[in-house]
Amino acid sequence: MGKLDLEELEDLSEEERWKVEEKWLMLSTAESRDELREEIRLLEGLIEQAKGIIERESEVKLKNLRETLEELNKRFPHEKVLIFTESKDTLEYLEKKIKDWGYSVNTIHGGMSLEDRIRAESIFKNETQVMVATEAAGEGINLQFCHLMINYDLPWNPNRLEQRMGRIHRYGQTKEVFVYNLVALNTREGRVLNKLFEKLEEIKEALGSDKVFDVVSEVIYGKNLSQYLVEAAVNARDVEEILREIDFEVDEEYISRVKEQMGESLATRHIDYTRIKEMAEKAREQRLIPEYTQAYFTKAFEVLGGSMRRRADGFLHIEKVPSSVRGVADREDFKRIHGTVLREYRKATFDKDQAFKHPDVEFISFGHPLFEALLTYMEENFSAELRKGSVFVDPDGRLNGYILFYVGEVRDGGGSIAGRRLFSVYVEGDKAVNIPPSVIWDLSLGSSEREKVNIERLDGTARVKVLDDLQKYREELLKERKRQAEIKKNYGMRSLSSLTMELRAEVARLKRRKDKGENVDLALRNKEAQLQMYIQAQNELREQIKRETNLTITNPRFVGIIRVVPPKIVEEAMQSDEEIERIGMDIVMAYERNEGRIPEDVSAENMGFDIRSRNEKGEVVRYIEVKARAGVGKVALTQNEWFKALRFGEDYYLYVVYNAASTPELHIIRDPARNVTPEKIVESVRFVVDPKSILSAGEVKKV
Repeated sequence: MGKLDLEELEDLSEEERWKVEEKWLMLSTAESRDELREEIRLLEGLIEQAKGIIERESEVKLKNLRETLEELNKRFPHEKVLIFTESKDTLEYLEKKIKDWGYSVNTIHGGMSLEDRIRAESIFKNETQVMVATEAAGEGINLQFCHLMINYDLPWNPNRLEQRMGRIHRYGQTKEVFVYNLVALNTREGRVLNKLFEKLEEIKEALGSDKVFDVVSEVIYGKNLSQYLVEAAVNARDVEEILREIDFEVDEEYISRVKEQMGESLATRHIDYTRIKEMAEKAREQRLIPEYTQAYFTKAFEVLGGSMRRRADGFLHIEKVPSSVRGVADREDFKRIHGTVLREYRKATFDKDQAFKHPDVEFISFGHPLFEALLTYMEENFSAELRKGSVFVDPDGRLNGYILFYVGEVRDGGGSIAGRRLFSVYVEGDKAVNIPPSVIWDLSLGSSEREKVNIERLDGTARVKVLDDLQKYREELLKERKRQAEIKKNYGMRSLSSLTMELRAEVARLKRRKDKGENVDLALRNKEAQLQMYIQAQNELREQIKRETNLTITNPRFVGIIRVVPPKIVEEAMQSDEEIERIGMDIVMAYERNEGRIPEDVSAENMGFDIRSRNEKGEVVRYIEVKARAGVGKVALTQNEWFKALRFGEDYYLYVVYNAASTPELHIIRDPARNVTPEKIVESVRFVVDPKSILSAGEVKKV
């Protein structure tokens, strides 16, 4: 086999390391038959001793594992526990023992395909309490819903150790993470590992961040941790000397260098915090409200024969997935793109915020295998009906025409989709105007009768408007793409240049070792391959930046049409007067300015509120819906407005202007979804509030 090189071994993949270890098992130091027989006799004796220890479960580490699991189960009942081990044999051994102890358990290891690993992750999240894994298993999956981790045995390579820590120390982790390391303190290498963890804890306190566990090699910089452990294990150096070297002083200078090593200063130079804040606000305002995704899913799911119920804790238990949906989910092409659909989901939600707060809950929405399977089935079987059209009623009585819906795409120079958006146009006679697609949320279902209509003529009128909007959308995307391109040039190219310089130095060092006669061929080949990979990545990044800023629009695709009719009678609360509404908006805009805020009229965008009001720092402090009446009377909130009020809570305000035409009075109600009770709900799309509720709940302001 040649000389053993630990650095070369660590560059191997998990499966390759296991193959090398299998070869080692076949090695012998015996030089004669008698020596070989003696070696076999000794091994047989050791095997019998090991069997006895296993059967009696008297192995100290196994005892400690069982005690740790019992302690965690008492402290965190039924919480998920992730156990890492180095070898597949140990993984299988632990799986059997943990099952015998009464825990539900599954495994994940580097020998599994990505599809199987994703399925194992889903089973761990939804079914089992314990997962036993090797560190290569975590590639391509997220385990941040688990915050309890046990290292049954530890790798001596800091990069592999930090990969383990990073599995659960990720964005999205909302709980305090507990990591238990089963280290034998009465061994030389155990003492070194223990000192390492003590030092990491000290650096963590000084940094004020647990990021140290994600970048161990950068934090303990200038120290060859693997070499320390090997030297301690084989008694090549005095262990006290090694411990003294690890026990360095963590002062301000050291922490400053650690931050630089972690890339903190480099990354923050290119972070536009104002832009991040703006994007967060936009995401909050435009996010698809979970009530809509849940309503769509529930209706389709039940029609197809699925069943689910609400749990006592408010989450959902999806008990049975319809066979028609499973038929879609079982297709190989579907599984490759979206993953596996389970037979049931015991704890699920459609609310992203709730899923973020409770990582053990399955978040069902676009992109989730179950939602995508349902959506695919509905599209394949009912898209033709959508293009034929349906009839809707506008309770406000303003619309009496057609709304056509289109999907428009913008593609980059590489043919990838840079953006896709749903557009809609309202056509009444020869008049065509852009209208937000969300208007459909504020309409109620009409009759099932369809009238004959010339869709080609309507399409010709509407498509011109859609192309105008699509071109504006392209300009929005291009502006953002150019901003991102600058970041990639300044940060991405610089990072790759730094990596290639480091790899060139490593290649040169390995070549010098080879010239001295050392067997480092595999390590050298790997480093040279990595160097070429990063050089290629630099070239590809340059080309990618060019492609990503070359944007073109595609021909919009017609997807559906609806006929909108007025009701036979428009109720009092839904009746409106454009002049009174304009007066109401002017009064509210002036009031906000007088209060030192900066109001922005967004009423034309149908976002569920009329005004976005900011403070002097540019922060949105109020989302305002304005209702105005000539006298004093009922007001009606649309379904979109009511659901936005529910979502935004205390950031949402209802401003009602009474007597707008004579002596205006402004009534301000904060968090109206919780502070006023609708008198009645009309066709599920209007929430009518009587004047008594407004006068009692509102704060009166002079205007």
